[in-house]
Amino acid sequence: MGNIKKSFFAGIFSAFTIGILTILTYKTEFGVFLIASFGSSMVLLYGYPESPFAQPKNIFFGHLLTAVVGMIFLYLMPLPLYIVLPLAVGFGVGLMILLNVTHPPAGGNPIIVIMGSVSPDYLLNPVISGSIIILLFGIIINRFILKKTYPNLK
Repeated sequence: MGNIKKSFFAGIFSAFTIGILTILTYKTEFGVFLIASFGSSMVLLYGYPESPFAQPKNIFFGHLLTAVVGMIFLYLMPLPLYIVLPLAVGFGVGLMILLNVTHPPAGGNPIIVIMGSVSPDYLLNPVISGSIIILLFGIIINRFILKKTYPNLK
């Protein structure tokens, strides 16, 4: 696929996917479905779906793991922000790599969790529900519309 065509479709489908999450967040009573790091996930999911970092287990567990790490540091580590933020990001990144679920956009989740002082409900909405919606659209769009092998079945 040519670079212009690839960039066009990545942009269109990113806008579509984030648009659905935005509508769910602001036009329904279902809760929050958006986090900033999902925008970065679009780059991998639609621009580079063949990347190991764009695979479903990486997207889902990368986001979930780093959000949990953020929660642990937020609620269990009563340290100043200038200490807790870098430690949480470091632990989150290290655990993603150790557990082979690296998804670079998820590296920002501990910052989002801690700076937002989010409640534990945040894990369900938006992290889990949003990740599942992103993955459903990613699989449908990449496999059935763009005719790409996604997810990689290696």
